[in-house]
Amino acid sequence: MSVLIFIDINEEGAVKKTSLEVLTYGARLAQQLGVAAEGLVLAPVKEELQALGKYGVQKIHQVQNDALAHFDAQVYTKAIAQVAEKTGATVIVFSNNTDGKALAPRLSARLKAGLVSGAVALPETNEGFVVKKSVFSGKAFADVKIDTPLKIISLNPNSFNIETGDGTATVVPAEVNIEVPRVKVVSVSRQSSEVPLAEAALVVSGGRGMKGPENWGILEDLAKALNAALACSRPVADAHWRPHNEHVGQTGGAIAPNLYLAVGISGAIQHLAGVNRSKVIVVINKDPEAPFFKAADYGIVGDLFEVVPKLTEAIKQLKG
Repeated sequence: MSVLIFIDINEEGAVKKTSLEVLTYGARLAQQLGVAAEGLVLAPVKEELQALGKYGVQKIHQVQNDALAHFDAQVYTKAIAQVAEKTGATVIVFSNNTDGKALAPRLSARLKAGLVSGAVALPETNEGFVVKKSVFSGKAFADVKIDTPLKIISLNPNSFNIETGDGTATVVPAEVNIEVPRVKVVSVSRQSSEVPLAEAALVVSGGRGMKGPENWGILEDLAKALNAALACSRPVADAHWRPHNEHVGQTGGAIAPNLYLAVGISGAIQHLAGVNRSKVIVVINKDPEAPFFKAADYGIVGDLFEVVPKLTEAIKQLKG
């Protein structure tokens, strides 16, 4: 019996930050259940997997196959199912990121396992197996009980603190039958960014108050000073001021950074749905009646073209 943790790898062969959260979560859950914590890697990886033992995992199953070089939900699901059955996993844990959202429901249907997506805490196991999850775009929480023998959990990013220790993991090869992917990847176009938005702890975001793409330099300077990722509201992406991969909100990316700094964004409900899991929200807007101020932890009423450069300079001096 074990808790099997899916370790997500990015296109550069590095372990994603969300996977470190999931490793810690899975290791704590395994300790709580009195079973082993084991990881699973499918994609090619350049890191030393043994070092992931410091996050609490004892064993890592590694599948090496050229068919897994590019993410394919159908192929990955079948591979995970085989490893889960061979290892006797009782709980499988994913991150509730893009890959996890594609894999967890498929695996749930294939293995007839109960699934809770968007978990935010360790399960309560005193009376059954009850998982707390976020609902209604983060406005409320629900406690969901899983009764099936095999259980699947996908953990919301940035909802569980990463913990490290002194352990090392044993890496073992896993043999699975891989089918030829039905989808062939003919080219890959990557968005380059110093800080990936989905994993960023700090995010600086701009809206229509920026007045045009030519003014984005002041936000770029602020983001660089903070070592933060850049984001934007939907109207900005629709107007092609910024690339669509930076769009956050109900129809864009959902993020949960430690700090979300919104500049010139009114704060429509659709935008809030994608960022309201942020631990701290700071709003800069010249309109004191902007709806975003009601959701903000801190607010600055003022002209962003005066406030942002001064804020950037103050951060540089503080760091300097």
